Amino acid sequence: MKHLFSLFTLLFIAAFANAQVKTPAPSPNQTIKQEFGLSSIELSYSRPAMKGRKIFGDLVPYDKIWRTGANAATTLTFGDEVIIGGVKIPAGKYGLLTIPGKTNWIIIISKQTNVNSPALYKQADDIVRVNAKVNTTPKKAESFTMQFSDVQPESCNLHIRWEDVMVALPIKTDVDPKIMASIDASMKSEKPAYYQAAMYYLENNKDLNKASEWFAKAVEAQPTAFWVRYQQARTFAKLGKKTEARQAALKSIELAKEAKSDDYIALNNKLLATLK
Repeated sequence: MKHLFSLFTLLFIAAFANAQVKTPAPSPNQTIKQEFGLSSIELSYSRPAMKGRKIFGDLVPYDKIWRTGANAATTLTFGDEVIIGGVKIPAGKYGLLTIPGKTNWIIIISKQTNVNSPALYKQADDIVRVNAKVNTTPKKAESFTMQFSDVQPESCNLHIRWEDVMVALPIKTDVDPKIMASIDASMKSEKPAYYQAAMYYLENNKDLNKASEWFAKAVEAQPTAFWVRYQQARTFAKLGKKTEARQAALKSIELAKEAKSDDYIALNNKLLATLK
């Protein structure tokens, strides 16, 4: 009986020891993956909240290294080469650190990806430092927030916000040489990507005559593709060839009506209105 009591006691203690109570993380982690250029950028960081506290100049001291978040180190992973502060940074994973100031922050991209306390930071591992002006926001951000904005084919900004403070880190990439090389290779293949190549030339103010030539071949390959005809009409319009632009737009409308594509009918009508 004594042994049986001891067994029950041990089982109870083991069950109690293994019991867990799960609560929300005070500084939840967030991972953001942003398509950028020909690849992507992945940001991983933790999001502490104000909770009635004074943040900058108090909880986060001025002019001291900050992990830029809470808990684990904040990291950026670039899927392709980027340019920050005029420095080319190869694809890979890097640490993001900051030195907040009253009117200016220093944003650091580091080789270190494990800095979760100031004591671990080594300035020798800095890749680039960028000065960022402090902007005051009319509405306070309760939770520490980082997000990508103003995303363009070759540029974007990483906004860092907390309390009533916002700073921005400009990020650039140079995709044009890669795309041009890809177009050249495609044109030498058995099935050239005429439409995609023409669109790149049209949208990036390159040789419009060449774009027009490729759109013609794309139309030949896909005679019922109303979206191709619309872009062809846009190209003619940019070249000042109004007659050809009208003809392409009207044909696009005809094909779009058959396909019941109201969006392209509207787009073509807007284009036609500019050709009067």
